[in-house]
Amino acid sequence: MGTITVSNLGKAYKIYPTRLSRLGEWMLPFRGPRHKLKWVLREVSFTVSPGEAVGLIGINGAGKSTLLKLITGTTQPTTGSVWMDGSVAALLELGMGFHPDFTGRQNAYMAGQLLGMTVEQITELMPQIEAFADIGDYMDQPVRVYSSGMQMRVAFSVATARRPDILIVDEALSVGDAYFQHKSFDRIRQFQKQGTTLLLVSHDKQAIQSVCDRAILLDGGRLAREGKPEEIMDYYNAMIAERENDTVRQAEVEGKVQTVSGTGEATVDDIALLDEHGERVEVVDVGSPVTLEVRVKVNAPIPRMVLGYMIKDRLGQPMYGTNTHLKQLPLDDVNAGEEVVYRFAFPMNLGPGSYSVATAIVSTDTHLVNNYEWRDLALVFTVMNMRRPHFEGSAWLDPAIDIQRT
Repeated sequence: MGTITVSNLGKAYKIYPTRLSRLGEWMLPFRGPRHKLKWVLREVSFTVSPGEAVGLIGINGAGKSTLLKLITGTTQPTTGSVWMDGSVAALLELGMGFHPDFTGRQNAYMAGQLLGMTVEQITELMPQIEAFADIGDYMDQPVRVYSSGMQMRVAFSVATARRPDILIVDEALSVGDAYFQHKSFDRIRQFQKQGTTLLLVSHDKQAIQSVCDRAILLDGGRLAREGKPEEIMDYYNAMIAERENDTVRQAEVEGKVQTVSGTGEATVDDIALLDEHGERVEVVDVGSPVTLEVRVKVNAPIPRMVLGYMIKDRLGQPMYGTNTHLKQLPLDDVNAGEEVVYRFAFPMNLGPGSYSVATAIVSTDTHLVNNYEWRDLALVFTVMNMRRPHFEGSAWLDPAIDIQRT
């Protein structure tokens, strides 16, 4: 079983004002250092337990790739240490280690040996590698004629030809086509069931929330937060919108962490799910007519106000979302002190389960322009199947069936 233990890890690079300063420090060390340290990672500590899947997220420049290089040993730390127990397969920078003039097959042999396999073992696994990569005759063509997606196919196929104790995957999977991404994540899930420890770096919210047990947020080279994937991804999205952590707030609601961000010109004063009689409900039957009622309090003049909502499942995966901009119903010139009541009526065509509603008060179709308020877990409700025939899945899409026999 694989374990990753990161203790007080830090990485700094030496910055010299001139080339002569570097030479002078090397030639005359007794005169002291002539460089400054640029810290890209500092005081990072966490543990990934055997069989656990952990997602690593953060904006570009947060230190994610540097952290992975330190963990895999391709870069040495300035401070701290990394300890790993078990065999490791890592897919970091796309095609890292591939020689452009060698064929995909030759590169597969080299990459396999770097992972600790013998030539005989790679030869035995080659049919499986070829089948999973699925690039046909290109396997025997030079890598320089490959697209980035083809390089990723071969690299991932080699790295996962044998189930490792620890699998580390960087953003490389994001360049693949949708079909291969599905294949890749299916293989990752199979490894998880068999006990592989996973460290996944991705900006894909769905990938993090569907695959990982826990998420870690890096910000400015430091470990900012860690917790449940939905909680951390909500905070990450709010942080991107705000660019400043001071306006992002979190509080516990019904055992989950609610994230609220925004400048506060308008806020959600009340939100409720109403049945066909206008009564508040927390449990809804599949297919029943409901109305989502949102009361917005306006605290300052707003030239253009848009309200949006997103229904998410228990893992935070989006089920459906829309807003009044997309529906061509924005409000112009809203005054301070006004209360605006929005009512969205629809049939609850979701499968049985626990769901939440996120709300956004913005000026356009995105919260990245004017984020007056973004509120995750604004409402939590449950869908139960009380009257319908049993069905599987997250949506009620009951078909009319016609069968003809000849």
